[in-house]
Amino acid sequence: MGKQKQQVISRFFAPKPKSPPPPPPPPPKISATVTFSPAKRRLTSNFTTSRKHPKLSPHTQNPVPPSLHQRFLQKLLEPSTPQQHPASSSKPPTYTPLEQQVLDLKAKHPDVLLMVEVGYKYRFFGQDAEHASRVLGIYAHMDHNFLTASIPTFRLNVHVRRLVTAGYKVGVVKQTETAAIKAHGSNRSAPFERGLSALYTKATLEAAPDLGGAEDGCGGESNYLLCVVEKSVLDEKGGVDARIGIVAVEISTGDVVFGEFCDGFLRSALEAVVLNLSPAELLLGDPLSKQTEKLLLDFAGPASNVRVERFSRDCFIDGGALAEVMTLYENMHIDSPSDSIQSNDLTENRSQKLIIKEVMNMPDLAVQALALTIRHLKEFGFERILCSGASIRPFSSNTEMTLSANALQQLEVLKNNSDGSEIGSLLQIMNRTLTIFGSRLLRHWVSHPLCDQTLISARLHAVSEIAQSMGSCNSVKNLVRVEEDPDVAIVQPELAYTLSLVLTTLGRAPDIQRGITRIFHCTATPSEFVAVIQAILSAGKQLQQLNIGEGNNNTLRPNLLKKLILTASSDSVIGNAAKMLSSLNIDSADLGDLTKLIIASEGQFPEVIRAREAFKLAVEQLDSMIDFYRKQLGMKNLEFISISGTTHLIELSTDVKVPSNWVKVNSTKKTIRYHPPEVLTTLDKLSLAKEELTVACRAAWNNFLTDFSKHYAEFQAAVQALAALDCLHSLAILSRNKGYVCPVFVDDHEPVQIQISSGRHPVLETTLQDNFVPNDTNMHADGEYCQIVTGPNMGGKSCYIRQVALIVIMAQHHQQNCMSWIGSTPGWVHLTVFS
Repeated sequence: MGKQKQQVISRFFAPKPKSPPPPPPPPPKISATVTFSPAKRRLTSNFTTSRKHPKLSPHTQNPVPPSLHQRFLQKLLEPSTPQQHPASSSKPPTYTPLEQQVLDLKAKHPDVLLMVEVGYKYRFFGQDAEHASRVLGIYAHMDHNFLTASIPTFRLNVHVRRLVTAGYKVGVVKQTETAAIKAHGSNRSAPFERGLSALYTKATLEAAPDLGGAEDGCGGESNYLLCVVEKSVLDEKGGVDARIGIVAVEISTGDVVFGEFCDGFLRSALEAVVLNLSPAELLLGDPLSKQTEKLLLDFAGPASNVRVERFSRDCFIDGGALAEVMTLYENMHIDSPSDSIQSNDLTENRSQKLIIKEVMNMPDLAVQALALTIRHLKEFGFERILCSGASIRPFSSNTEMTLSANALQQLEVLKNNSDGSEIGSLLQIMNRTLTIFGSRLLRHWVSHPLCDQTLISARLHAVSEIAQSMGSCNSVKNLVRVEEDPDVAIVQPELAYTLSLVLTTLGRAPDIQRGITRIFHCTATPSEFVAVIQAILSAGKQLQQLNIGEGNNNTLRPNLLKKLILTASSDSVIGNAAKMLSSLNIDSADLGDLTKLIIASEGQFPEVIRAREAFKLAVEQLDSMIDFYRKQLGMKNLEFISISGTTHLIELSTDVKVPSNWVKVNSTKKTIRYHPPEVLTTLDKLSLAKEELTVACRAAWNNFLTDFSKHYAEFQAAVQALAALDCLHSLAILSRNKGYVCPVFVDDHEPVQIQISSGRHPVLETTLQDNFVPNDTNMHADGEYCQIVTGPNMGGKSCYIRQVALIVIMAQHHQQNCMSWIGSTPGWVHLTVFS
């Protein structure tokens, strides 16, 4: 007996006959070609799939309503442009005043991702909102005519750094007027005026206002801006090579590097420059050859987030580049402060003339790269670093070796070959520095070994002297401090102990090298200025305790070490640092209060004095009004009160009658708080006086920072001397801890030779500890001048040859990792490996 079919209770649940689905509509005609970004393609694909026929219910054959999750996804993935009806598509969109401001700003800065200050948020609009939502992981939605996203103002630092790290040029648009000043202006009914207040990229972030100076764990890394130009030349065989000019600028430290060189088809010389500098941004001067462009774009791949920008060189025909550079120096001379001390003016002019002379001697392509760099930095306001106290130096000189890209990679000098990090590299093994700026200088020393025997000997003597001071005596016991009687002479402290104390203190302080450059750029905060200048002043005073002046009897010979200590502790640096700190209120600097920061006098900052007097008069006028209300109300003990930030309130009980024009602010069950009309008028004047005082104090602070430019060169020299002392101290610690010996170099007239006894690989011995077997090396130009190293795979051939090469590099810095060493005049050693 078959299974009985279920009866149909209602006609509404009866299955309907299935009909074939209607034919799909014809595809729309394409009337234009539009280029979409990857994010747009994803949005478009999502919406094309939503045009399919909806799913039908199996019972009613009616469309099934979308679920809550599907509706959320549709809302989230809605297109960034508003869908207009056909009837209204021809009408132009109506923009709000804010949207019109954004359109005007975007027209002026098309390549900048704009963050617009609106109330307590920074908002992104249009395509910028799409990029920000992807990088920052924030929600973007439609608002009027634009896709928009926002972040709170107090998170500006974090989000700008994330966008800059992703390779964007970020612009912050702030309100250029306050509510108090706007209320007394002619545009009181118009929206707040806004303007681009700051630009940020990877190369300019640390020197920029508001966000710079915070290392975030990567303060030792350099952020060079590298500009590359080239022209084609014919080689001796008739082939085409390239002549390349480069200029690299570290905006946050003031380091400027230039160079011009011929390069082959593989661009190995340019590759060595890129690996040495590791630039954060590239400026490409078009036109460039395919080989050069391929090398640079491969370095700036998606994983690196290196930002690339192009400029045309058509305007630099017939000496246009040199004329543009000279125009900058002439304008800087005109804009220099006129109230400087005469001796400082002479020093500054002399320094500027030397820089101009050095620029005039630059090769033509290097000048073109410098002109492109100046044009780029003008957009950020950092072009002054190229002409006022910047340390301009050639990339390669006669006193230094330039290691090739292959040598840097195969020997793992700066990075290892496994994951590209610094761990396990020669630099990481040698780095015992205590400061960030010392670590940056040591990187340059390791990648540019000295090739001048006089300079090598001076550096070796300085390292030996510090190392001997470390082991000569107990530094703490040799310090005799007599606090009770200041006239009693103090025994000279030990050199190593003083250096260690100074460098340890500087290691805890902010990065003073970037700090003085931020002061030069007028982007330093008051607390940052005080911290940096105090650190330099304290280091100079501590080094002066070594008492190694020119006329003093001391144990230090007139060598490199003595010169560095005298530079870092010069009387000029200490005097200027103390004078600048005496002009500031330290407590107000820590609090960030600009209105009380500067200690103004009659001959200095008169605008601040007038603004302070106007503000004080407004406060006194407001406070004196309480006497009138005491008489009016007959209350002798009546006082103004402040509640939740609202000041000058009169609090009365509910049964007290007041004039009808008094404004009720708030109340409780038993009291009412009022603002009389006269108080409101005077409060308005007080608010305006406070804003004017803030503007005057900010202008005075900017002038104070600008006046620092005439002292920037000597402060920069002092910081560079401290960095060199840190490197020498680091090498001395390394030599003592590892048991390294000092190399001996033969004279120029003797044959080239290398003699190493019990040499050790500097990196592998750290990894293997006591399991590493030392090796000897004996090579002589008149004897055994070549070695053929053979053996099985994994037998140590490459390790041995790399060990010799690394020892040769280290010999041109400090003591060596071998029992005894005799080397030739510094140069290259060519070794070959045969399997």
